[in-house]
Amino acid sequence: MGTIIKRRRKNGTIAWLAQISVMRQGKVLLRESQTFERRSTAAAWIENREESLARPGALDALKTQPKSKKTPTLSDAIDRYVQESIKQIGRTKTQVLKSIKTFDIADQHCDAITSADIVEFAQEKLNSGVQPQTVSNYLSHLGAVFSIARPAWGFPLNAQAMEDARKVADKLGITGKSRERDRRPTLDELDQLMQHFLDRSRRRPTSIPMHRIIAFAIFSTRRQEEIVRIRWKDLDVEGKRILVRDMKNPGEKIGNDVWCDLQEQALAIIEAMPLIEDEIFPYSTDAISAAFTRACKLLEIEGLHFHDLRHDGVSRLFELGLNIPYVAANSGHRSWTSLKRYTHLRQTGDKYADWTWLAEVTKRDNALKLVRNGQFPRKRRSDRGV
Repeated sequence: MGTIIKRRRKNGTIAWLAQISVMRQGKVLLRESQTFERRSTAAAWIENREESLARPGALDALKTQPKSKKTPTLSDAIDRYVQESIKQIGRTKTQVLKSIKTFDIADQHCDAITSADIVEFAQEKLNSGVQPQTVSNYLSHLGAVFSIARPAWGFPLNAQAMEDARKVADKLGITGKSRERDRRPTLDELDQLMQHFLDRSRRRPTSIPMHRIIAFAIFSTRRQEEIVRIRWKDLDVEGKRILVRDMKNPGEKIGNDVWCDLQEQALAIIEAMPLIEDEIFPYSTDAISAAFTRACKLLEIEGLHFHDLRHDGVSRLFELGLNIPYVAANSGHRSWTSLKRYTHLRQTGDKYADWTWLAEVTKRDNALKLVRNGQFPRKRRSDRGV
């Protein structure tokens, strides 16, 4: 006989653990278990499994089967995927996969996971308070494990089950596409941020020059993680361009090195930076993100993300009357389709034509003086400017 056990998850939701044990002469021949979202589903699984095992010869077949290695769980597959990925899979993907291991589906054996189990996991994730687009990201990252587990390691994960689950989750509204953000910083908000960080830089000369990084993000249209990776040796001053290594794209990221044009303002900001390390902006994304978020909270600037600076920079180029190929050469968009969201913008002139902060972020005297005085150590990372 099977048993059903009520379990309370870490997030407070209820799950039902269905268990089956088959014994002969005091020895356990078979022990199976699966977790379900509903008690009725757990009861149906027990009934179907017991009916299957009751068929003539079913138990004898199990008894005579040669002993094999333990069937790996989804958690085992995730661990192996992370450990054996030669190419860098990224911090976000690693964190998502680590998070999935805290759900019940991670404890299931690979050969027992069905599309229904994946849909239940997606529903559970949605019930935890995240948006459908976040659930989509979770299934996307998990799908990468499903796609290679069988051919790479012989783990019996059914890639088709993942594809079926994605279709069902999409139809039920459990997953969804990310909404395009239209938030752009106002000149008043930028004035507040720039003044805040300039004051901090004067108080603490070795802190991250966030006022320069903010301006560079706008005029270069670079992402945060790209800004901290660009190096002096990748700067082509005469050609007014920079080599952006491992640029993000929907396909291959690692090794996707792209030359991007630089606006004069972005180049001037680079030339104002001190030559202290191989990177032009030798700081961590964590430090930049923390400083920006903290400043917005302090200044009561709501709903502004650092990535919105890139969106503002791309929008500015279209407002200058530039065409899609020219903008793509600056932004690095491989597909022009991604830039169609900006086609509604009309030529309105340069929002930053009279921006007084340009003179401040392109000044060289302060930075060069600090270098001469030895106030910039060779190694300063996330412990600076946070």
